[in-house]
Amino acid sequence: MREIVIDTETTGLDPAEGHRIVEIGCIELLNNIPTGEVFHAYINPQRLMPEAAFRVHGLSSEFLAGKPVFAKVADEFLKFAGNDRIVAHNAEFDLRFLNAELGLLGLGPIASGRVIDTLALARRKFPGAANSLDALCARFGIDIAVRAKHGALLDAELLAEVYAELIGGRQPALALAPVDAANAPRRLLLTQRPEPLPPRLTQRELDAHRAFVAGLGGKPVWELYYGSSLSLGASSLGSAQEMAVDAAGLRAGQA
Repeated sequence: MREIVIDTETTGLDPAEGHRIVEIGCIELLNNIPTGEVFHAYINPQRLMPEAAFRVHGLSSEFLAGKPVFAKVADEFLKFAGNDRIVAHNAEFDLRFLNAELGLLGLGPIASGRVIDTLALARRKFPGAANSLDALCARFGIDIAVRAKHGALLDAELLAEVYAELIGGRQPALALAPVDAANAPRRLLLTQRPEPLPPRLTQRELDAHRAFVAGLGGKPVWELYYGSSLSLGASSLGSAQEMAVDAAGLRAGQA
């Protein structure tokens, strides 16, 4: 299953007051594991950066002046996000800003039904505890030493780690591909050890074994794994012991 972890940085707290997105960071997950595919863009908000917001993310008006406006990155962002599930921390904030930007372009909103809010997940799992992204990183032992200030792509990477912990760790889906048995290469289920075990069977035990096998008639089942060339002479005590030990393991695996 494909999911997109998203984080944004903005000029303020409310798009209704004229605040805009200045950075978007997205991480692609496949079965909860980052694939290495990302979307990242700095955006010119076409307005001055308030000092309070600058102290949070360190993105100045001068730095953003030469960056593309949202309209220039919207198509690439929407293509990357596709129709897949979106994961965000305090998702209402990010979704409100993203939908405000899309609305300015006459584009449809991102539906809230396709969004997972990791803040809501954390509050259910750790009621009454601090559940900021920093607090969750500390709780799960995720290193944030490189995070001097907020940054959308870095925060998305951290959130991908947190999300994996919140849902129980990374457990990739088990995919069983069909096998062409007729053309599949033959593999031995059992193999000999590089060095035979020291012999423990006595000659009397080997003689009893030969007599037992002779009375079976037909081909013994172990020849399917070892071939018919294995002899049980006095010089093959180690190999005989290997056979006994491995056969016991095979029986246990079939039980």
